[in-house]
Amino acid sequence: MTAAKSSPMNPLLTGTITSPIVESRSWVENVTFSEDLPLINVSQAAPVDPPPAPMRQALAESVLNDVSAHLYGPVLGLPELRESVARHCTMTYGGNVSTGNVGITSGCNQAFCAAISSLAGPGDAVILPAPWYFNHKMWLDMAGIECRVLMCGDDMLPDPQQAASMIDDRVKAIILVTPNNPTGMEYPDGLITAFYKLAQQNRISLVIDETYRDFHSVNGAPHSLFTDPEWQETVIQLYSFSKAYRLTGHRVGAVVCSEQRMVQIEKFLDTLTICPNQLGQRGALFGMRNLGSWLARERAEILDRASAMREGFPQLDGWELKGCGAYFAYVSHPFEAPSDQVAKALVERSAVLALPGTMFSPRKSEGGNGHAERHIRIAFANADRKGIATLFTRLAAFSMG
Repeated sequence: MTAAKSSPMNPLLTGTITSPIVESRSWVENVTFSEDLPLINVSQAAPVDPPPAPMRQALAESVLNDVSAHLYGPVLGLPELRESVARHCTMTYGGNVSTGNVGITSGCNQAFCAAISSLAGPGDAVILPAPWYFNHKMWLDMAGIECRVLMCGDDMLPDPQQAASMIDDRVKAIILVTPNNPTGMEYPDGLITAFYKLAQQNRISLVIDETYRDFHSVNGAPHSLFTDPEWQETVIQLYSFSKAYRLTGHRVGAVVCSEQRMVQIEKFLDTLTICPNQLGQRGALFGMRNLGSWLARERAEILDRASAMREGFPQLDGWELKGCGAYFAYVSHPFEAPSDQVAKALVERSAVLALPGTMFSPRKSEGGNGHAERHIRIAFANADRKGIATLFTRLAAFSMG
């Protein structure tokens, strides 16, 4: 009897890594943690609490009373939400952002995929700083787009001059994430402007993912890109409502770019989801109109937790805090073993689930500079000061011996 043959698989998809979040969850599946040593999960910083009660009430009323909330809507999102995002961008950053510059997407990941699909295809290349946000790398690999890795130095900042040496006719964009996931670094305006000018000079795009901008430690505009009257020729901004309003399950993000590019992005979105989540959009609009004070308190709490990380870190002998901001701390460990082995040992011996640097950077054997093996990401946003203190106690007692 002849063995059945499986149907063909897309090699670009099979060659893409499994999501680190999915992989790390397998480390704790079927593991029972003791009452004395319950699991501290600092692997992912997505909000674990629901949206605030006023928003939930508004969503419930939409379910009951707004028939259009259950129907297809515009591909690029609710006009009122697009207008609100445009007005917020103009007020926050200066310059001029119109409703036609804004598209609402099914989460910020889709905003990234749509933006890249409007820029590049198989055989093209983009420059991606490492440590990277792994879903960005995964999409580039799936799409057959070359990822030219721009390794950050020990200061966790990408170097524009190094990026300049990587640009040729195949490069279509440079990608920045600020505040950064995974390092927590907030890129200075001067650094962002340097990358903008580099992209502008080479007639490529600067894709700037600002998912965590609501938790930036500096008041006011985090950069000045939109004040350039010609920003539309170069800038593509990405944003997420998930972190600001705890709307993770509703999948609402945004992309800001030129109206000409938005025509192409609309094709992509229409083919994938037809329209963004209707209820989620109404929640995002309610948040932008009514929850400014609530969001300010959320920001203050996250900034306080970041302060707790910085204050407590000196007690850890041999560990070093490399970056800390928004939802994340990026730390170097003091052990000879590579970070993936250290991360698994942390689960087994200390009931701490964190992600290793090998999930955010190439290993030395893959052309990396050793950062991958030496670092761990701690997503502290869901841990209060007491939880952070407990985390430090466990890290201080941890040993690979």
